[in-house]
Amino acid sequence: MICKNDLFEIDITDLNNLGSGVGHTADGMVVFVPGAVTGDRVSARAIKVTKSYAVAKLETVVLPSPYRAKSDCSASLSCGGCVYRHVNYEYEKECKRNYVRSAFRKAGLQDVPVGELRSVGVLSGYRNKAQYPVGVDRNGNLFAGFFAANTHRVIPIADCRLTPPLFGEICRAVLTLCDKALISAYNEQTGKGLLRHLYLRRNVKGEVMLCLVVNGRELPHEKEFADAICRQFPQIVSLYVNVNRQNTNVILGEDYRLLAGLPYLEDVLCGLRFRISPQSFYQVNHDACELLYGIAKEKADLRGGERLVDLYCGIGTIGLSMIDRAKSLVGVEIVPEAVDCAKENAALNNIANATFLCADLSENEPMLARVAKETGEDFAHSVVILDPPRKGTTRALIEEIAQNNVPKVLYISCNPDTLARDCAIFRENGYEIGEVTTVDLFPRTGHVETVVLMTKK
Repeated sequence: MICKNDLFEIDITDLNNLGSGVGHTADGMVVFVPGAVTGDRVSARAIKVTKSYAVAKLETVVLPSPYRAKSDCSASLSCGGCVYRHVNYEYEKECKRNYVRSAFRKAGLQDVPVGELRSVGVLSGYRNKAQYPVGVDRNGNLFAGFFAANTHRVIPIADCRLTPPLFGEICRAVLTLCDKALISAYNEQTGKGLLRHLYLRRNVKGEVMLCLVVNGRELPHEKEFADAICRQFPQIVSLYVNVNRQNTNVILGEDYRLLAGLPYLEDVLCGLRFRISPQSFYQVNHDACELLYGIAKEKADLRGGERLVDLYCGIGTIGLSMIDRAKSLVGVEIVPEAVDCAKENAALNNIANATFLCADLSENEPMLARVAKETGEDFAHSVVILDPPRKGTTRALIEEIAQNNVPKVLYISCNPDTLARDCAIFRENGYEIGEVTTVDLFPRTGHVETVVLMTKK
């Protein structure tokens, strides 16, 4: 039996999706060792011991695993974002596929096949969006970074390996201007200070939307600031201030104010033009997203006569990318600004057979009844697309889909656990579950995207 602060050696037999190696003591206790890799023998010091498991700090690698790789980021362990940066990529892909398999096994769906992880192979600089909390160093200077794992302590890492170098350059320039203007960093404990976060988005052309999240109505000398930063970085085509005065860990407030440039960022995805507002969801990995949507389109096997019902549609990217093989599209989204963007995106691409509704899919209102009322059609020739947030969809919506005898449901998910849970409910309601395809939209992190087609028996 190990006790807190004990130093011991242990063989690592598994690696979880949080980046912790997993081993067992001689008496069978499970030990989690962040930074250890399957196949390692390590020396570790216990930092937390409970009745059922222990957590230990990696002290030294006694015998390295063949899966181990040298991390190219000094902050990866403290940040906690890139949980697989210390393993080779082939093993990371295997771990992610096994994570999805495990989720389906726990949901009682061990017979559902899980395909090999698909990837575009780009492991750094792929993120087109980043949100940086702002801190202050011991000299009183502002810095941008990320929260340390499981804390709200800001680690100064503006040059994250997952983001384009331009993001770090813009962050440093913004904070230099803010230091000169004596702008303070927000303090969560006191609720005081002005600048909370820097929020950046980039399109494939390299154009940038910059949003400063503030604990107040405005920045001092806003016009001078906007002129200076846009002059230094002509790539900034959209500059916003977001007001968040709530004592909360939610990053963005509801009030946006355009300081300079366009009210949107325009990108090209799957051959279509999309305008993205700062509030709207848009996949963070452009090239991997195109791979994902291509796989989804292939699974849907559209023949031209189907109506697409794109639930959780965001700015319309999935449905609009498939509409060339369908008769029509109805999209449903809770964020009004995203619905406006979706309508604008349809018009931008000369797509006339698309309708978008603003509604909350988590409510108990029969959503498909509303869709049928709006369109005057039943669901005999419909394909429902689900791309919900991490919490998944609701049993009520699944049962409504089944009651309307929707023949095909295409489910895209960023959370294998809630996907497996929802697939089990679909099976209860008479759906056959096809092969789950895994796609790596978030290399080096513990996240994995999945897509599966379910058909009504």
